[in-house]
Amino acid sequence: MKNVPQITAQEAAAFVKNGDTLLQGGFGMTGNPVHLMHALAETTTKDLTFIGNNVGEPGLGGGRLLRNGQIRKMTGSFFTSNPEAVKAAQDGKVEYELIPQGTLAEAVRAGGAGIGGFYTVTSAGTDIAKGKETKVINGQEMVFVPAIRGNVAFIRAWRADTAGNLQYRMTEQNFNRAFATAADLVIAEVEEIVPVGGIAAENIHTQGCYIDYLVEAHTTLEELGSSGSVSKSKVVSEKRMNMARRALAELQKGDVVNLGIGIPTLVADLISPEHEVILHTENGMLGVGPAPADGGGAMDYPVNAGKIPVTALPGTSYFDSTDSFAMIRGGHVDTAVMGGLQVDTAGNLANWAVPGEPLLGVGGAMDLASGAKKLIITMMHTEKDGTSKIVQDCDLPLTALNAVDVLITDLAVFRFIEGQLTLTEIMPGSTLEEVRRKTAAIFKEDISG
Repeated sequence: MKNVPQITAQEAAAFVKNGDTLLQGGFGMTGNPVHLMHALAETTTKDLTFIGNNVGEPGLGGGRLLRNGQIRKMTGSFFTSNPEAVKAAQDGKVEYELIPQGTLAEAVRAGGAGIGGFYTVTSAGTDIAKGKETKVINGQEMVFVPAIRGNVAFIRAWRADTAGNLQYRMTEQNFNRAFATAADLVIAEVEEIVPVGGIAAENIHTQGCYIDYLVEAHTTLEELGSSGSVSKSKVVSEKRMNMARRALAELQKGDVVNLGIGIPTLVADLISPEHEVILHTENGMLGVGPAPADGGGAMDYPVNAGKIPVTALPGTSYFDSTDSFAMIRGGHVDTAVMGGLQVDTAGNLANWAVPGEPLLGVGGAMDLASGAKKLIITMMHTEKDGTSKIVQDCDLPLTALNAVDVLITDLAVFRFIEGQLTLTEIMPGSTLEEVRRKTAAIFKEDISG
């Protein structure tokens, strides 16, 4: 079997030319080819189009290229975690394009598979879909997404053999598997290179035919940024915990459930084995357990979509981002619990953008809102100034149309019954009069008990 050349990170960086489109694997700093990116940051290469889920944290990975002014355009799903990326976009120093997380993964997979593009319900009716071709298929409006390819792909794997076959570790598959297929030149940064046969055939996730060069590089905790270790727990208000407890009560035994960031994350801390709920995280894990009790980080444990180390339960499986979002779009996730900025009387959800702010954080919200069988939204009933977040018609950029099934706030629980916003429950510490006074939308009342 032919050996794949082994080179240094500096030699790899020299392959990237001015104006190239660079694909970078990784989810946050997990599975991120940080050594390759840092070597590229030491060059004078510029005018790059960067494609990845995010550019990385400030000064790490693609974040270092951004700081250097080497990126002309960044394309991805979630740049909000890097304040420097937000400011660069706001100041017009870098172009940007937002693509929903699952759409990005599938577009790159299509590029690697020789497919010109595809139609998806994700983002239909939202700002993301403006100016794009749409078509009604099986009664649903769908948006056409062209395939994505790059000149060079930098990816990260845990282990390679000398033939270029790759094995990933836990949630480090994420975008790496698809990105390895979709560039003219693919360079894999790996923790260890072993002889051919050193990786069992059934454990090879990316085949050597995709890989042009290998770079052996060892990752440190510092290079993983915020994923390096478990963050100290924050004090959580009783109102937020009440919402989390109420959301948990909506879950059924055997449900496959995806929890968004913010209040939904608190639900995970309340789930016990008796609930028999299977947690799904969009960066590639089914069977998410609680945070590690020993304080261990991403070198020892998988990482969830909030970039927080978690444990794996018996029966847990790992997969890449394309498989993860195929589960979501294909209706194999029973329930998604997400945060919200606004919900209106048509069940429309707005949860990713505020006017006047750069739109840099769509993430996987659009995929989940349109793909999960049941959507539960948890949010505070009003803004800090008292403005109702339950409105007659959303005036913030939409995440999904007619998607919300249950809305849980700190004051009340609403359901969409026969398409009508219906108050069904008053939360502890609130009253019907308070709910009426603080809700801008017209709603029906059907409170039992």
